[in-house]
Amino acid sequence: MAQILIDTDKATISFDGNASIDLYSREAFEAVSSIWMKLSWNQKYSYTFTWMGRPVIQHPEDMIRFQEIVCDVRPDIIVETGVAHGGSLVYCASLMKAMGKGRQVIGVDIEIRPHNRKAIEEHCMWPMITLIEGSSTAPEIVEQVRALIRPDDCVLVVLDSDHSYAHVANELENYAPFITSGSYIVATDGIMREVADTPLGKKDWIDDNPANAAEAFAATHPEFILGHPAWQFNESGLEHEITGWPSAYLRRT
Repeated sequence: MAQILIDTDKATISFDGNASIDLYSREAFEAVSSIWMKLSWNQKYSYTFTWMGRPVIQHPEDMIRFQEIVCDVRPDIIVETGVAHGGSLVYCASLMKAMGKGRQVIGVDIEIRPHNRKAIEEHCMWPMITLIEGSSTAPEIVEQVRALIRPDDCVLVVLDSDHSYAHVANELENYAPFITSGSYIVATDGIMREVADTPLGKKDWIDDNPANAAEAFAATHPEFILGHPAWQFNESGLEHEITGWPSAYLRRT
């Protein structure tokens, strides 16, 4: 257990009794941000946001960073496993609409609750959204997704359903073939292994998480490079993301 001492009068911070560093330094910011992410996860901070009226359940930084990728890749199709309230589907569809590029967002979930389906189908972004109900790794569901993709489509995939290692590893094998050169498959919520010791966490998340699955996939699939995309704009001295999606982005070369 780490001990952290913040002295606002002296503007210093120290860890485990080591020498103090400048409270306003990059190192202090990154250390405190890491702790803040754990606290925010345990307090369900990401459950306080909506996008165009639908709960989105994502950290704002991850949404903005993901938007940069969508605008860079300019996909025709975005596939997202895990629908929940539909906020992420609406978010992706609205990005496509704003760019004037992109045809369809495909949402796959083992259960789409009737009230969520109704709200999504009544949303103004619905014409750009397709819902598929069933297990994201079931062969017949994967085939339904495949049937909606045209040969020349640029495809981006987001994995945000069952976050167990085994399920994400299975999703990666099934959906990676859809990814076009230069695009990504994104295994979200790798923060699970970092919050395993929190009150709402589980000890087995240290190993059983999406980040470990993505890292193992990258090790055996050289056509994919694991790494957070470089920031497209940076006038700070910062270098690291404040993210709930560590080891998430797999880019096809």
